[in-house]
Amino acid sequence: MSVACRVMLVDDSEADLLFTRIVLERAGQGFDVLSFEEARAALDYLRSDAPRVELILLDINMPGMNGFEFLDAYEALPAVQRNGSAIVMLSSSADPSDRERAAAYRCVAGYVTKPLDPAAAARLRQQASA
Repeated sequence: MSVACRVMLVDDSEADLLFTRIVLERAGQGFDVLSFEEARAALDYLRSDAPRVELILLDINMPGMNGFEFLDAYEALPAVQRNGSAIVMLSSSADPSDRERAAAYRCVAGYVTKPLDPAAAARLRQQASA
């Protein structure tokens, strides 16, 4: 496998974080997974000098700061802090208006409905490098 792909999971559900981590690790794509239960903590990580994240898997419905509020804050970050990360919405919402709203953000590379399945996990590597 090639160089690891650092993935940031942002989801308020501990169970969803665990399940998604397991699916990513079993996908055989070399994912290095970081988990955040709060969107603000994920933004703080991006603002820090921590290692670059290639892919962000972002839930929509979270308390405190939801996924769309995260996207607004992410797009306001300096380019050096965004660092070319691809964002894929990973949400239980199958609502077409949520898909359309997410697609309106330049930083959003895709939308996957939970739960993440192995085939979708394998395709994420391509979205991260696109």
